[in-house]
Formats: sequence, structure tokens, C-alpha cells
Amino acid sequence: MNVIRKVRCAAALVVVFLACPAIADTTLIHAGAVLTDASADPTGPATITVTDGRIVSIADGFAPVPEGATMVHLPDHTVLPGLIDLHVHLTGDPGGDFWKEAVEPDEWGVVVGAKNARVTAKAGFTTVREAGSGQHSAFALRRGTAEGLIPGPRIIAAGPALSIVGGHADANGFRPEINEILDSGYNCTGAVECAEKVRLASQNGADVIKITATGGVLSQQGRGLAAHFTDPEMKSIADTAHSLGLKVMAHAHGARGIEAASHAGIDTIEHGTFLDEDAAREMRENGTVLIPTLMAFQGVSERLGQGIYTPVVEEKIRATMETAQVFMGKALRWNVPIAFGTDAGVFEHGRNAEELALMVGQGMTNRQALASATTSAAEVLEMENEIGRIAPGFSADMIAVKGNPLADVSVLESVDWVMVRGRQID
Repeated sequence: MNVIRKVRCAAALVVVFLACPAIADTTLIHAGAVLTDASADPTGPATITVTDGRIVSIADGFAPVPEGATMVHLPDHTVLPGLIDLHVHLTGDPGGDFWKEAVEPDEWGVVVGAKNARVTAKAGFTTVREAGSGQHSAFALRRGTAEGLIPGPRIIAAGPALSIVGGHADANGFRPEINEILDSGYNCTGAVECAEKVRLASQNGADVIKITATGGVLSQQGRGLAAHFTDPEMKSIADTAHSLGLKVMAHAHGARGIEAASHAGIDTIEHGTFLDEDAAREMRENGTVLIPTLMAFQGVSERLGQGIYTPVVEEKIRATMETAQVFMGKALRWNVPIAFGTDAGVFEHGRNAEELALMVGQGMTNRQALASATTSAAEVLEMENEIGRIAPGFSADMIAVKGNPLADVSVLESVDWVMVRGRQID
């Protein structure tokens, strides 16, 4: 009898528990001003309500805080959408020691990446596109930040880049037998093999396909501003990725490589250093977006002449320095779509927002620069209904700064408060 009574009591408790809804996690942010969108102007004092990681409302004035809710009081700050960087390498830090690829395991990249994920979020970047990493290191970070185990931004990850044999993303600079051991498994020759590698990347967890469409600055070979992949190879990559619902980002410096990649249907051009009018026309007609990564050029130029880079790399850096000061401005005048990306990892993580002032220096307005890192970047990711704005239903990705970034974009270089997916980053 006592056993029956106990079972009935336990069953009643289960019924009561199931009938009661879970307690919502609610935060109210009191902001001195709110900039909801790069196309808007800052409001007066306002309250943003966040429940279970989503923005519920934005109301004028400082609303009372209900019992059980958390309050964030920022009366001297402007709260705006979290910034988006479309080109980072969280699993690496700057330097010229290419040989470390032969001695450091991919797992070490997760340790470095965990450090850099927090630094990047603290700098105001609540979403990033990881533009090339070891086989699974960026994917591990992606899961860690999504589950709240690692403080950091939302991560859209490419994993290993596709390259031609001996191209920018292929292991080079070592003896042939070492190059072979370090091969990522993502080099391809011919349209069929390139399609296979895209499918392999998708199978292994890539959110986006990264290719190296031309040579690069920091790899240990001096050739390669022209298109590396053939036209059929690049079209195969683009068509296969798109059939799987994936976009393609192409590292490309030389004009003909840029033009060929855009013509093939590649979605974004990373760097774009030697862009010319013909390449710009192709990009404009195809809606291909330029990710200029001006901070990459800034970062490597700061390390010239210090014995950090090998002679072949130093020579390539010097060859890009002059055009790096003007090419984005040309793209802007030629009406090429532009979105924000920095190549963080080539320079120190956390300096990402310095890109904004460089963009303004090449002709963007403060408002255009902010849009490039919010609404425009969200559109590139096809997440324009999720991030890039402060609006009901959007993910609670927000930052707070003192000052108005529409008057001076450099205020974004000093971020005092960050929230990613409704979680405050300490």
C-alpha cells in the first residue's frame, strides 16, 4: 500500500512538472541609445528585451526589470548589432614560421582557436566566417561556441581549402616527401576530381567551400597571380557547391583569376588586390562580392624587415603594398559589391575593427562601412533574417560602445559589452 501511494505521488509530481512551462531566461538591456540597423540613426534611451537568446522587443525609455530577469545597465553607451567578419583564421596566430605546419598537430589549432574565439568576440565580432583551417579544428570550435562551452562568436566554417597541386593552400616549402605527408587531401586536378573534393568537404562538415583561385602572399612559392584552376574546374566547384546549398569563397589576387572565378559563379572574392575594370565588370554583373581584407596588408607590412618572413614572402608583400592602399576604393567607384572581412590571424586577433577605418580611408562613408560589417555581411551568409540588425525575432547578437559609429567608425575599436546568442561574453 505504501509503495502504491509513493508511486501515485511521484506520478502526480511528474504531471505537475510537465504542466508547468520552463522558466524563460530573460535579460533587459538599458541602453543610452540603440542603433538598430546601419541604415537607421541612433534612438534615445531604450530597453531591449531578450528571452532565450532572441530579441523580443525594443522600447523607448528604461523599462522596469521583472522579477527573475537580468538587467544590463548601459546608460552611457550605444547598443548596436554585433559585427560580422567574413574572413578569419581563428586557429592561427600571425608569424612567418611556415615550418610549424610540420611540427604542430591540428589539435593545437583548437587550443589557439579557443583563445582567439574569445578575443574576437570581446572585440565586438559576434559572427565570423572561418576561411581555412585544419581538417576538424574549426568545426570543433564551431560546436564549442554554439553549445556555450567556449566563449566566442557564431562560426561559419570552411575547413581545409581546395587548391591546385602546388597552389597557395597546398603544402609547399618542404622536401617533396614532407609535402606529401602534409597534403590536406583537398588538392584537385580536373572538373570531376574538383567536384569530388567539394562533396568531400561537405561530407566532413564544411558550411562554405574555400578555394585558392590564385597564388598567395604568405605561401612559400613566388608564382601564380593568374587563375590557378581552369575554367571547367572552377565552374565544377561552383556548380557542385551550389547544388549542395553551399557558397564558395575564392582567395584571389590577380585580375584574371578574379575575373575567371566570378565568371564561374564563385560567390565572394577574398582580397582582390589587383582588381581591374574588366574583373570588376564581371563581378558586378554576377553579383560577386569583394571581401577586401585590408587589415591583412596592414598586418604583414608591419612585420617587414624583421626576419619574420622568408625572402620570397617579403618580396611578394612589397609587391602588394602600393595597390593595397587603393584597390578597394577603385572597386567602390566601379560599383562592385563589398562586404567586411579582415583575414585575422595574418595579424593579431582582436584588431578586426581597425578594418573599418581603412575602408573609410579608401572612400566608404562611416555608414557604408558599418553596413558592410552588419547587414551586407549577413546577406553574404544568407542570414539577413537572423543577424546584422537589432529587431524582434533576431538572434541576440549585440555590442555596446561609447559614441556614435555613424559619426566616427573608429569607436568600434573599443567595445565595452558583448552578447552572442543571448549570452554575455565576460
